[in-house]
Amino acid sequence: MSSELLDALTLLEKEKGISRDVIIDAIEAALVSAYRRNFNQAQNVRIDLHLGKGTMRVFARKEVVDEVFDPRLEISVEEAQRINPNYQLEDIVELEVTPKDFGRIAAQTAKQVVTQRVREAERGIIYTEFIDREEDIMTGIVQRQDSKFIYVSLGKIEAILPANEQMPNEQYRPHDRIKVFITKVEKTTKGPQIFVSRTHPGLLKRLFEIEVPEIYDGTVEIKSVAREAGDRSKISVHSDNEEVDPVGSCVGPKGTRVQAVVNELKGEKIDIVKWSADPVVFVANSLSPSKVLDVIVSEDDKATTVIVPDYQLSLAIGKRGQNARLAAKLTGWKIDIKSETEARESGIYPREETLLNYDNDDFEDESEFDMQDDMD
Repeated sequence: MSSELLDALTLLEKEKGISRDVIIDAIEAALVSAYRRNFNQAQNVRIDLHLGKGTMRVFARKEVVDEVFDPRLEISVEEAQRINPNYQLEDIVELEVTPKDFGRIAAQTAKQVVTQRVREAERGIIYTEFIDREEDIMTGIVQRQDSKFIYVSLGKIEAILPANEQMPNEQYRPHDRIKVFITKVEKTTKGPQIFVSRTHPGLLKRLFEIEVPEIYDGTVEIKSVAREAGDRSKISVHSDNEEVDPVGSCVGPKGTRVQAVVNELKGEKIDIVKWSADPVVFVANSLSPSKVLDVIVSEDDKATTVIVPDYQLSLAIGKRGQNARLAAKLTGWKIDIKSETEARESGIYPREETLLNYDNDDFEDESEFDMQDDMD
């Protein structure tokens, strides 16, 4: 035992963040194991490490009894009192049994055990750090990939990006810096395992929190997110402060805020709509940039029938039904879209109780979509 051990403990504590007490406990446990294995001893022993002096001593611990049945674990009252007259029954006597060459043998035998214990402690620290970051966003560096996963370095640990969590419009290359959403943190026999995603709706939400101060401080709230990663997304936003425009806050001056998110997601189109507790208004808003004439609500099966002008039917439905599909996900309501002509022929439009009395063309300027794309 030398001052090198003390230096090593200080280094581990500083670089790995592992408590010195944890490391010392690991060393003592390893030395007890080494002593029993190398010297064929079964008695109860204690290791005394004196870091300041650089010494290590082994003590056998024996219980004081009337009659000795196992001399490795017990000592008679008479013999104990010859060592110290104050010993009584059931006291523990410690006798030094340090072998002459124990230092060399212990160092060789304990090395692997100590390394393992230190590794376990380090894994525990990493798990504790990352379990608190579930559903959070981090910046990582692409390391490598195989047929199933892309491995992303998050600093202290390598995270796994599964194939089904990768954006279809992205190519990942080693050393690329990407933002990922932590979906799950698991504790395994090989240490903590971190799963991340680029397609999770939570990634979009966290990106807006980064770019929009009003979302970060709680002035604006993201109520819901609907996403088809790599292609198109919708978010609904709301503010209790009447002086704050939630949609405008997310779009930013000249669209800079939403554009920063679009750039991070490699061109994914993002539609920002105003949330409303009224399903008629909310469903109408969610179909932006399409103009909506009326929304008929069926509370029983949480379904709506939406009437739009004939020339905007394709826009409302979207490419391959995408606009309507995302609107349904965003609102949580089933949406059936009908043209004005079809609604008139079926007698459901116009209605005396039509609630929509505004033209939602205003939303077109806040959309990131190309209207022609939706009509193709």
